[in-house]
Amino acid sequence: MVLYPAVELIRASFNRYSITGLFQRSVGLDNYARLVEQDALPRVAANTAVWVVVVVGLTLLISLALAQLVNARFPGRRLVRLALIVPWAASLIITAKLFAWIYDYYFGLLNRALTAMHLIAQPIDWLGDDRTVMPAMIAVGVFVSLPFTTYVLLAGLSSIGDEVYEAARVDGASAWRTYRSVTLPLLRPALLVATVLNAIYVFNSFPIIWTLNDRNPGFAHDTLITYMYKIAFKSAQRDVGLAAALGVVNVAVILLAVLAYLRTVRWQEDGS
Repeated sequence: MVLYPAVELIRASFNRYSITGLFQRSVGLDNYARLVEQDALPRVAANTAVWVVVVVGLTLLISLALAQLVNARFPGRRLVRLALIVPWAASLIITAKLFAWIYDYYFGLLNRALTAMHLIAQPIDWLGDDRTVMPAMIAVGVFVSLPFTTYVLLAGLSSIGDEVYEAARVDGASAWRTYRSVTLPLLRPALLVATVLNAIYVFNSFPIIWTLNDRNPGFAHDTLITYMYKIAFKSAQRDVGLAAALGVVNVAVILLAVLAYLRTVRWQEDGS
C-alpha cells in the first residue's frame, strides 16, 4: 500500500509517456532537468512556502487559545468540544465548496455582511482578485486545521497536573509567567506533533486549493501539489513523467523540512 506506489512514482519520473499515459521510453534525469526549466516553478514554490508557513503558524496560535479555552471548566464545555470536531469531520471538498459560495462576488454571505456593516463600499472578488485569492484560501486552510491541532494541544494540556500550577502559585508566579515557564515547556511534545503533522497535511492539501482556485487560469495561485496535478492532467503538457518528477521532489522537500525542524527542536532541547 505504501512501497508500491512510491516505487512506481520514482520509476515514472525517469520515463516519458504519451498524452494518453502510454509508456514511450526511458529518459533518465531529463524530466528533472525540464522541471527546473519550468517558468511557473518559482512562483508555485513561493506560493507553497507562504501557504504552509502561514496556515501552520496561524493554526498553532489560534489552537493554543482554543485549547486553553476548552480545557477550562465552564457550562457547555462538552458541547463546545463536540462542535470543534465538525470542520475536521466534514469532507474537505464540501467545506471548500461552501466557502466558495460564501466568497461569491454576487451572492456570497461575506460580501453581504461586510457591505451591511459598511466595512466595504462594494463587493470584493475574493477568489478572482490576485490580492485576495491566497488570503481567502489560507482562511479556509486554518479553519479546517483547527480541530485536529486544538485536540492535540488539549491532550497536552490535560496531561499537565494541577500540582505543577499549585507549585507555581506558591512560588508567586504570575499567570503569564506560569504560562510561559510552565505550560509552554510542558506542551512542547504536543506542539512538536501538531507542527510536524500539520506541515505534512497542509503541504499536501489538494481539495481546498483546487476547489477555490479552479476558476483562475494558469498557475499564479497554485501550490506544488495542484501544479503537479495540472502538469499531468490539465495543462497543455499532459506530461505524466514530469509530474512524477515533481512528485518525487515534493516528497523530498517535505521530508527535509520535517527533519530540519526536528533537528532544530532537538538542538534547542539539548541546549536548555
